[in-house]
Amino acid sequence: MGAFMAMKIAVLEDNEERQAIMYEILRDRFRTFNIHIYDAADVMIRFLERHLASTLVIALDHDLDLKPGPDGRCIDPGTGREVADYLAKQAPVCPVIIHTSNAQAAVAMKMVLRDAGWKTRRVVPFADTQWITTDWFPVMRRAVVGPVRRRPSAKDR
Repeated sequence: MGAFMAMKIAVLEDNEERQAIMYEILRDRFRTFNIHIYDAADVMIRFLERHLASTLVIALDHDLDLKPGPDGRCIDPGTGREVADYLAKQAPVCPVIIHTSNAQAAVAMKMVLRDAGWKTRRVVPFADTQWITTDWFPVMRRAVVGPVRRRPSAKDR
């Protein structure tokens, strides 16, 4: 095998404040991994076309806000469902965490991914950005390192 290939964490999130918090918490806890955060479905899909095999976990928002374009017209960044549809055509390689407040979209994304054999988890955003540290990061951590196992106590032995 060739040179060491750094493992990657890929996130689709359009809100800059949430992006910053997600990046900081992931960088703080997973320094050895490359963290990639995208705000448009097509850009994330292009990344995954090249790096899916070295991706440890994927996190997907669904509803992405329109972005201002260079000519004053809005650019549609797509949705997390587009990334889920792309992933559903690929062999499963890692867990996918769905973090959207759009319940119908979350169910649809989860279904298309599960039908294709991908393991998924859902995190429901709440309280502005509080959910990122209380709910989202623990799910991401379990996806990266596996479940935390309780050490047997003396009485269990």
